[in-house]
Amino acid sequence: MSDATSSSEERARIDGKSTSLFDFYGKPKFLKVLPLSLQHLLAMIAGVITPPIIVAGVVGASVEEKLLLIQIAVLASGVCTVFHLYGVWKFGARLPAIFGVGFAYVPTLVAVGAQYGIEGILGAQLIGGMTMVVVGYFIQYIRHLFPPVVAGTVVLVIGLSLYDIAIRYMAGSGNVNAANFGDPINWIVAVVTLLTVLIAAQFGKGVIKLSAIIVGIVVGYLLSLSLGLVSFDNVANASWVAVPKLMPFEMEFHTAAIASMVVICVINSVQTIGDLSATTVGGMNRELKTKELTGGLLGNGLTTTISSFFGALPTSTFSQNVGIVAMTKVISRYVLALAGIFMILAGLSPKFGAMITTIPYPVLGGATITVFGMITMTGIQLLVKDEMSARNMTIVGLSLALSLGIAAEPSAIEQLPAVLRDLIGGAPIVVAAITAFTLNIVLPKKSLSDEAKEREKIANEDKDTKDEANNQGDNLSQRSVHAE
Repeated sequence: MSDATSSSEERARIDGKSTSLFDFYGKPKFLKVLPLSLQHLLAMIAGVITPPIIVAGVVGASVEEKLLLIQIAVLASGVCTVFHLYGVWKFGARLPAIFGVGFAYVPTLVAVGAQYGIEGILGAQLIGGMTMVVVGYFIQYIRHLFPPVVAGTVVLVIGLSLYDIAIRYMAGSGNVNAANFGDPINWIVAVVTLLTVLIAAQFGKGVIKLSAIIVGIVVGYLLSLSLGLVSFDNVANASWVAVPKLMPFEMEFHTAAIASMVVICVINSVQTIGDLSATTVGGMNRELKTKELTGGLLGNGLTTTISSFFGALPTSTFSQNVGIVAMTKVISRYVLALAGIFMILAGLSPKFGAMITTIPYPVLGGATITVFGMITMTGIQLLVKDEMSARNMTIVGLSLALSLGIAAEPSAIEQLPAVLRDLIGGAPIVVAAITAFTLNIVLPKKSLSDEAKEREKIANEDKDTKDEANNQGDNLSQRSVHAE
């Protein structure tokens, strides 16, 4: 294909003439896009509303304040997603990724909120968002510090750390102390949903195959309805329209809160690098470009900063949606933009948002566990782009051991200072990112060929030593013979 032909096709894609689901600039027909958009929406909705629910409980928010936090989180997630898909100037990833109020911040938000309230959270978030913008600007100069072995380790741990969430959802709730948690009926619904997803993904054709997750959710939802597991109480009580207000909460600035938030925002930037790398590798079969990475981090910092003025919590990439992109290879931004628009409508209409939240946890768990598995496999894909030398295996192995080990036994760090405990104990991704990043800088860079030469050198030295010993032995023997 000539360069002229290639460039004309590129112009056609950018001009919106492409209708392919597998082209970022493609704009397929609405009916083809709708189920694919809905599965992105349903995969993220639980993750969006959970942080404000948890934070509201910690800060002692009223019912009205709780509903406000949920509403603005949904609205901010939709706006953030559309913003990143299309971008403004240097801000925005311009990749098929979903952004929204992130769960990774929850441990820090809980610690800050318990001491300083929602006002302390939003004040610290404002500074944390600005810090992310700074990181985004300088990332172009330190990109080399995040090779595939670091980014892949981060993505791998993201996938592995999501499994317990999926299992809790399948068992009936995100909270293990919830009523009927682990009830067999929850597992029946979850397994039926999972089997439906597998059958649609492996044996389905066309849109059915690509929409396997939404197909599973529909089947699981209908089964839940027949079993009486769906409640519409929140839908009946929700208002039709609600417009967000500027500064619904005051801001307070506390040094300890700001320090904690700045650290978690920097760590989340590493997760963003991992998620965006997983998106391009898993969904687009190429490496992440520096321009895309810079835009993603700058945009995430900007949206986190602006969100604080409206009461929305910090934003980040959604790993479960990265998994959907990797699984389906559907990268049309029209698909994800439609999901973002649905989120905006849900944020402006609490009743619409309440309707989405009627989906039972077992249905969400059964539909998304395969997605989390895809995230893990994408992490492995990233890792093998680097040589699996002893050095790199040490980086990956130690990062996994420390991060997942501490996550499995959180009591091991209970005696550490509260700030440090909250930082490294909140999520395995933090420990994995710090460990992989540090080891990649500290350990001497040796390729497989370097290690082979080193072994050969050691082997030759051993041979020379042995030959020298043999020669010394022969000389002694000869001297003994002469003496006799």
